[in-house]
Amino acid sequence: MAPGREPSISEPAGLEAGELAYATMMAKTRALLPQLRERAGRTEELRHLPPETEKDLHDTGLFRMLQPSRIGGAELDYVSLIDCADLLGQADASVAWNLANLASHHWMLGMFEPKAQDLVWGRDPDALIASSFIFPAGRATRVEGGYRLHGSWPFSSGVASCEWNMLASVVYSDDEADGIEYRIFLLPKDDYKVLDTWNVAGLRGTGSCDVEVRDAFVANHMTVAVGDLAGGPTPGSKVNPNPLYALPVFSLFPYVLSGVALGNAQACLDDYAEVARHRISTYNRAKLSDFQSTQIKIAEASAKIDAARLIMRSACLDAMAHARRGHIPDMATKTRYRRDGAFSVNLCTEAVSMLFAASGARGLFTTGVLQRQFRDAHAINSHLAFNFDAAGTNYGRVALGLPSENLTL
Repeated sequence: MAPGREPSISEPAGLEAGELAYATMMAKTRALLPQLRERAGRTEELRHLPPETEKDLHDTGLFRMLQPSRIGGAELDYVSLIDCADLLGQADASVAWNLANLASHHWMLGMFEPKAQDLVWGRDPDALIASSFIFPAGRATRVEGGYRLHGSWPFSSGVASCEWNMLASVVYSDDEADGIEYRIFLLPKDDYKVLDTWNVAGLRGTGSCDVEVRDAFVANHMTVAVGDLAGGPTPGSKVNPNPLYALPVFSLFPYVLSGVALGNAQACLDDYAEVARHRISTYNRAKLSDFQSTQIKIAEASAKIDAARLIMRSACLDAMAHARRGHIPDMATKTRYRRDGAFSVNLCTEAVSMLFAASGARGLFTTGVLQRQFRDAHAINSHLAFNFDAAGTNYGRVALGLPSENLTL
């Protein structure tokens, strides 16, 4: 196995029970990989997770890795998202994407008012929650007891399997002095319509369809202000005191999904190296493993992937260390998290693109996995959280003493 491929526990002081739970979850994840690889083609054809894959993720408890233990969840540290998505991404990026996405919503629900948590988990602790965190897509207004919500949101991954949806919206007020507010709204599936729009080139199996809401009422306790998710105590802290639920949500947003890029790139590298060990050049019958160019490509790609893994995990471990001390990271640290999340995924995309180009015509065949890894890599990189121009510009602004332009931090 390639160095750095296997995620490891590097957190300094941790409870033995927590480490055992982490190791158990990783072992369950690893055991799924063979069948997920076999189903990858079918997952693409379906454009959503096969029922048996969804069942596997439920049976192993992976969907509930960040759910509070008081509900029966594993309540693992945040870095588990990176590590599980890394492993699953080595089999199928679409599966890893949906797992990380949907698992993170149990974590976020733990920050809502306890009444909201009881409503969702009281009915079904396994209930899946989709999301779309594109604030301008919605328009909300305050009314007695809550809000009226209206809008159309794209990219709600895994929504067909979900009973609930977290939708981001701007809250407008008739009083200009009040300005606007960013909030997250939690709706049951009867309150939104799913539009089958997911016909795409990459991450085809994620079922990231659009959702539409027409003038739905959302009670106060089923919403949370983005300002309450910036780090420190949240409305859910009274029942979920673990520092996990005091992390700054949108500062760490890239790391919900960045492990998918990591696993996809690692699989691409492993596959390339395996082929190069045995393949003979079509033109001169020389072994590809003897070519210096092949050796350099493997070295460069592996360096990018290993560096990306270190960056991603370090950010998550650093954030947990801050939360355990009761410390809220300053804006410079928050923008660094966003910068590093985008940069590390860009490294993974560069590695896949380089290996795809080095593979020549072999990568063009739809019967092989390389073309899917290439398509998935670029689909992952297209997410706004991984746009380095946006993350880098905001980091540079703060470093130069200017205010952050990201209103969610």
